[in-house]
Amino acid sequence: PPGGAGGKGKKWRATTILSIRKDGEVAVVGDGQVSFGDMMLKPNAKKVRVIDNGRVITGFAGATADCLTLLERLETRLEQRPGQLMRACVEMAKGWRTDKYLRHLSAMLVVVDKDVSLTLTGNGDVIEPQDGIIGIGSGGAYATAAARALMDTDLSAKEVALKAMTIAADMCVYTNHNFVVEGFDKDGKGPEAEN
Repeated sequence: PPGGAGGKGKKWRATTILSIRKDGEVAVVGDGQVSFGDMMLKPNAKKVRVIDNGRVITGFAGATADCLTLLERLETRLEQRPGQLMRACVEMAKGWRTDKYLRHLSAMLVVVDKDVSLTLTGNGDVIEPQDGIIGIGSGGAYATAAARALMDTDLSAKEVALKAMTIAADMCVYTNHNFVVEGFDKDGKGPEAEN
């Protein structure tokens, strides 16, 4: 069989995350599919999380254990730097890049609060998008392209995010339609903190 016994040569594919910032609103959407090679392992994984007592929403793509390790580190940084998302992310990215253990983690994070949207990578990048759109993971490019085409419509941030993710799921075999959505409204009211 392709890839041989034990899955050698097969690649984990695990998600599409899309963040939209539009007209003072923010939406983060993630699909639920986890695939290994040509096999779908789980259709309903939750890759969008609320942290920092409901003040920050994260989405992750990559190896789940690696992503959760990085989320724990981010939460620690946010506790040390309350209300300073950018600073906490820059400090975490520095650690991710320079720490002997962390630099081998395979993940990308989308991190948003009511004021800023960021992409964090294992290369030490902390990127704030010019247009308010972030797409990562297997279907990230499809979702980003669809979202860009929808930004000048009357749709809300959440509506743009859901429509763009639907298009991505229709095109990318590693993305499904089991969406988890979180966001902030124009008043900065966001999701409840998860336990």
